[in-house]
Amino acid sequence: MNWVTRVRNALPFVAKRETADTLWHKCKGCEAMIFLKEFEENQSVCPKCDHHGRIGPAERFAAIFDDDSYKILPPPRVAEDPLKFKDTKKYTDRIKAARTATGETDAMVSARGTVDGHKAVISVQDFAFMGGSMGMAVGESFIEAVQEAITAKCPYIIFTAAGGARMQEGILSLMQMPRSTVAIQMLHDAGLPYIVVLTDPTTGGVTASYAMLGDIQISEPGALIGFAGQRVIQDTIREKLPEGFQRAEYLLAHGMIDMVTHRHELRATLAKLIGYLMAAKQAA
Repeated sequence: MNWVTRVRNALPFVAKRETADTLWHKCKGCEAMIFLKEFEENQSVCPKCDHHGRIGPAERFAAIFDDDSYKILPPPRVAEDPLKFKDTKKYTDRIKAARTATGETDAMVSARGTVDGHKAVISVQDFAFMGGSMGMAVGESFIEAVQEAITAKCPYIIFTAAGGARMQEGILSLMQMPRSTVAIQMLHDAGLPYIVVLTDPTTGGVTASYAMLGDIQISEPGALIGFAGQRVIQDTIREKLPEGFQRAEYLLAHGMIDMVTHRHELRATLAKLIGYLMAAKQAA
């Protein structure tokens, strides 16, 4: 044993220290450095510029549902990798990596609970899971959540966040657009409200289907909402797009959505809307 080994072994154990990556968050809006704990306690909203960061289902359910009132619905069973798709990676490997990173089965998680005492079924798309892309599992999760809302005779609320349809499932992913539309009609036939909360980003086939079919369309501030990308549109029409194009505030000004609501006010807003809409149903 040489002297280096002897000295190293004699040193007291030093616990792993927290690094800048675990202590600080860099805001994507103003690039300010914020204590990560402060950022998370503020529902991932920048306390300096009010930029709304992306959050997952667990954080969303905790912020919207009444304490300990909600129950996660079981994930749907669908065929995995039906097309045996492979690009630079196998589709099955991409799914495994996304599940490891997020702890979720797929890009949509649904739960049933109460919001300020009002029953509701809520689904949340997780952009961290393959860009929140809409595949067979997302489509089936949407339909099962609608059926749960019909059974419970309560509103269905969805928080959208997606890059569009999942390319690895081809036409099967695109089929979720008409399937979800039919499910929404079932909800309407039952006389139940369908409320959409658009979060950053909501694009592609999701925008072209269930994301824009709500009875009430809400958005978080600054959310990117659109079908095709801005560069594609600009190159197609050969015109410069207006400032803030495809952002929530632009859509509100042009009548595409009903309101832009701060994350801190979403729970109260949803509770109020559920109260109004369900009162109207009961009166009818």
